[in-house]
Amino acid sequence: MANPKFAQRVLDIDISGIRKMFEAAGSDAINLGLGQPDFDTPGHIKQAAIEAINDGFTNYTYGAGIRELRQAISYKFERENNFSATPEEVIVTSGASEALEIAIASLVGPGDEVMIADPGFVSYNALVGMMGGKVSSLPLGDDLTIRPEDVVERITPKTKAFIVNSPANPTGAVQSKSDMKAFAEIADDHGITLISDEVYEHFIYEGEHVSPASFSDNVITVNAVSKTYSMTGWRLGYVAARREYTEQMIKVHQYVQACANSIAQKAAVAALEGPMEPVIRMREEFRRRRDILVKGLNSLGMKCDLPKGAFYAFPQVEDSATVAGKLISNGVVVVPGTAFGALGDGYIRLSYAASREDIEKALQIMENVL
Repeated sequence: MANPKFAQRVLDIDISGIRKMFEAAGSDAINLGLGQPDFDTPGHIKQAAIEAINDGFTNYTYGAGIRELRQAISYKFERENNFSATPEEVIVTSGASEALEIAIASLVGPGDEVMIADPGFVSYNALVGMMGGKVSSLPLGDDLTIRPEDVVERITPKTKAFIVNSPANPTGAVQSKSDMKAFAEIADDHGITLISDEVYEHFIYEGEHVSPASFSDNVITVNAVSKTYSMTGWRLGYVAARREYTEQMIKVHQYVQACANSIAQKAAVAALEGPMEPVIRMREEFRRRRDILVKGLNSLGMKCDLPKGAFYAFPQVEDSATVAGKLISNGVVVVPGTAFGALGDGYIRLSYAASREDIEKALQIMENVL
């Protein structure tokens, strides 16, 4: 019987499988489990934060974020994503994690359904469950992308939203422009909301990034500076949507967070308005690491398609939990595919946001262990 002290919706949630693997590893392990760029935050961004501290910019800000940053985000969407969002249609959040939380909280109530890729990012299922909603799983195609026809087939009267993550965690798959247009049309035709998680948009090696908000107003766009500018610990994300959405999301934001970190907001302005060369260098290094890792995995007999984006490889294995456990006990941290959904069994996720030296060492250990 459940402990009556605690809410059942929380008791039903397990600790993130990614965090389990990360925290179970020894300090000398090669960590291919955590999706975090191993580059330092670019100098001009750190300098902006230092200046904010020295200027005493350390108080609460306007709840939705400082105007300067929301304007920079608005320009970014127009410049890079081919859609318009006014500063009033942008909320600055404590990472993309909070952006996802307030988006889902604004839409989902008890019994409502949200379609989510299986395997897909671990937070989606947990957040829907915390709001009392139900997850409707979307199986992936042979290329590990979501197929529009599968979305249409699973729509019910209780469907409130579906989530698309491209490039995707954990698969590295990139949805095509035609898919994104189809997703937007599905949202419009059925009166449901598309939540587009675009945090890996600048790490694409084949294909292109397309924002579904360029085709529809029924889209909530989630993004962050975390991955793009190697600012994961700064906890600075943002969400954009039409005013009917942001007016509801801001209610949740003001109670759970009040405002994002003031210093990180100033740093994010410098990130969005500054040079892209550091990001391009990161992307090209990730491409080289991807090629080393995937070639090595295939040489070990693992089937691993070349991921088109993000910084994850998702090779097939016979038993996710067993293989992950063996590797972790031998000093290589990976995440079993089951952490990302029931249909993730038969895969493991490896992050190549690690040095080439560590990747090559990990491949050697994998050869000896497996």
